[in-house]
Amino acid sequence: MAERVPVERTVWSDTVVDSYRWLEDRQSQAVLEHLRAENRYTEQVMTPVVELQDRLFHEIKSRVKETDMSVPVIKDEWIYYSRSVEGLDYAISCRRPLSSIGDVVGVGVDAESLAQVLGDTDRFDAGHVAEQVLLDENIEAGDGPFFDVGVFEISPDHRRLLWAYDRTGDERFTIVVRDLERGQDHHEGIDDVGYGSAWAMDNQHFFYVRNDEANRPHQVWRHQVGTRAGDDVLVFDEPDERFFVAVGRDKDDSYIQISASSKITDEVWIFPADEPLAEPRVIRPRHQGIEYSVAHHGDQFVIHTNDGAENFRVVIAPENDPGPDNWRELVPGSDDVTISGLDVSRHQLAVFERSGGSTRIRLRLWETGRWMTVEQPEEVSTSWPGANPDYDSTLMRYGYSSMVTPPSVFLFDPDTGQRHLIKQQEVLGDFDPERYETRRLWADSDGVAVPVSIVHRRDRPIGRPGPYVLYAYGAYEASSDPVFSAARLSILDRGCGFAIAHARGGGEMGRRWYLDGKLTNKPNTFTDVIAAARTLIDAGLTSPDQLVLRGGSAGGLMAGAVVNRQPGMFSGIVAQVPFVDMLTTMLNANLPLTVTEWEEWGNPANDPEAYRVMRAYSPIDNVTEQPYPSVLATAGLNDTRVSYWEAAKWVQELRRHTTSDAPILLWTDLDSGHGGPSGRYDAWREEARIMAYIAQVVGLST
Repeated sequence: MAERVPVERTVWSDTVVDSYRWLEDRQSQAVLEHLRAENRYTEQVMTPVVELQDRLFHEIKSRVKETDMSVPVIKDEWIYYSRSVEGLDYAISCRRPLSSIGDVVGVGVDAESLAQVLGDTDRFDAGHVAEQVLLDENIEAGDGPFFDVGVFEISPDHRRLLWAYDRTGDERFTIVVRDLERGQDHHEGIDDVGYGSAWAMDNQHFFYVRNDEANRPHQVWRHQVGTRAGDDVLVFDEPDERFFVAVGRDKDDSYIQISASSKITDEVWIFPADEPLAEPRVIRPRHQGIEYSVAHHGDQFVIHTNDGAENFRVVIAPENDPGPDNWRELVPGSDDVTISGLDVSRHQLAVFERSGGSTRIRLRLWETGRWMTVEQPEEVSTSWPGANPDYDSTLMRYGYSSMVTPPSVFLFDPDTGQRHLIKQQEVLGDFDPERYETRRLWADSDGVAVPVSIVHRRDRPIGRPGPYVLYAYGAYEASSDPVFSAARLSILDRGCGFAIAHARGGGEMGRRWYLDGKLTNKPNTFTDVIAAARTLIDAGLTSPDQLVLRGGSAGGLMAGAVVNRQPGMFSGIVAQVPFVDMLTTMLNANLPLTVTEWEEWGNPANDPEAYRVMRAYSPIDNVTEQPYPSVLATAGLNDTRVSYWEAAKWVQELRRHTTSDAPILLWTDLDSGHGGPSGRYDAWREEARIMAYIAQVVGLST
């Protein structure tokens, strides 16, 4: 129990007492010691399952092919891929000349043969004389506790690598230019940059993004290799704190794009990629609520937009005058189908769609205008765009998975309408997908049908409830799609089921699904998750003393709000980096990213209705005297998205108010940020800890 030092806050005549504001001082030795003490307490409470935790880690590890490689990607005369090596935490990025694997790859090769070549790992033996290691992250990470690469871009002539690293987890990177012919690094003196970059076609200039003090990407700068960072030129500056800035090069190498985007509004600026000193011009000036993205094709732009279509449509516009007056509709909007994204190449347009909680890929051939659908074998599954950097390729790569099918990479041939498997994630051991069953339930949330994807062993006892984990997110229009997890097999094989509540606030059911779960509609997210939990219980799949609710970040907010409403419905809560002190955060415009979040949650400082709604569900502000279930909250000390103190303060409020003796636990990673540990082995250990906690809560002891 932490010391209580009450601090009052009054907004809109409502006074809130924060007893643990002092925990927000990250530099305080008292705070650090408190977090260490919390970690020791968590270890103490979990002592009965410490051996299980170790077994779970080794189970996860045993299913992974530790020495493996990604699916190779062809770009110009090179093949790029990454390796993982047993015992090493990080990826090793490599390439080799296209000619090094023989004449089976080239113009005119059929999709089936190409898929076989790219999926044949024997052709890509490590250490082959033709292989060149571009970046070994294990060497760069050294003995440090955290390492992450935020920029990785090959120059157009394939002679240089632009990369950037972060050693703390605060998502501020340092840029390095590597001469790939000489193997030499040039530290250009550029620090504190964000994600994203773009090489100009002259191979001398590149563009990068800088973050402001709130960690908001707000500027694009131009740098010439070999010159002083102090001579860099500011190309774009975004003063509006709601907007994030990004930079990239078009797939056909025609333009550099600079985008400024808030949660609900976009603006795109372009200039020729072979004219790095040119002034950017805008495609369409920003208009509140209008979102769009742009891809170049031939003498026109293909634009994906919600202008005139809530679920988005596709328009084309002439290259020389691409303003909205010249937009011509190519794919109309629909009330039932959401266009979630595009992939544009010389020969076809790939359209990624969502309908009825499922994903779909359709292709349109530019030459004939003919449409085709890429058929998938399972209803409860998901597909996504693959790596397709070759603008001239007639083939399309995409990813596919379900809760029983490991992630797979396919190559689709529009000429034949056939898909060809390149590679499926290998699951070692005795994994057999036929042992597991996945299907979809529909929960009734006050008259709204909410999809719930479930998976469990086929031989799970029928007729009596068993342990279950219910996961949900429900924010930012992010879709919690039903995908495979090798780690999840450890709890499935112990008789535990797993479910995903596709709650409003996410994007699984279209744009309206998202709008109905944000701002003043946010409580619908919690209603949906409660309805999903009730459906699992009513179906006889589980019971309140065997059901664990799990969510992270905004999903942690969901978990905190739901457990305040229905504490008796769950035996445990796992809240990872949870956004649980959200009202305090949304009232503090000086905190990182707060202003940009107002369009998702509301601005409680200026809008009394937004304050009222948020005040009614903010997890930490609605903890009351009631019997809470057990809770495991996690945090990262260097997290710039959800500050560690949100979980730390929430845990204290829960302990102070709960009338049950169920343990309330906090685990803080003192070396990482929002994404948790950077190394794969530490990430597996964290997942093993969470699964051991779940096993302890629901009574799975082996």
